[in-house]
Amino acid sequence: MAAPPLMTVDEYFHTPETVRPSELRYGVLHVAESPSPQHQSAVAQLFRSLDAHVRARDVGEMWLAPLDVVLDDEKALIVQPDLMFISKAREWIVQDRVRGAPDLVVEVLSPNPRIGKTEERVTWFAEYGVRECWLVHLDRRDITVVTCAHRRIAGRRVFARREPLESAVLPDFAEGFDDILRPL
Repeated sequence: MAAPPLMTVDEYFHTPETVRPSELRYGVLHVAESPSPQHQSAVAQLFRSLDAHVRARDVGEMWLAPLDVVLDDEKALIVQPDLMFISKAREWIVQDRVRGAPDLVVEVLSPNPRIGKTEERVTWFAEYGVRECWLVHLDRRDITVVTCAHRRIAGRRVFARREPLESAVLPDFAEGFDDILRPL
């Protein structure tokens, strides 16, 4: 069986618009089924909490999927994180799409990832300049904060459900899993 034909970034942008999660990984298009209501509820609650924090401090903008993030035009690498924060200092990356690495990426994890492997995605985020990645584990009710520096993963810390998060990107954000996400 032949490998699927590789797609360019321009070809990807000319595919029909959809709300289904879609990503382009090194020229290969990946489309997933819609997320579960539990997943979407968590994304909404996280967005409301983080957006209120960011707006009150006027430090940038929160964005939510589906929104294409072009990490590498030449290598045809486009992702759609669940949530992302882009600081005012980097607002220039928001153009027709997000063209560059957000400051913070938030991924709500499912037992069976819809698109790609989590560790592969986290590695890409670090490699292309994301400063911090939050991995929200709904089943465990905790959040792993992955810090990145020099285009590498620099550290990981798991915050238990009642423990306030510590973030280098949003240093005065101090809510924990249970503060943000009501039990489902």
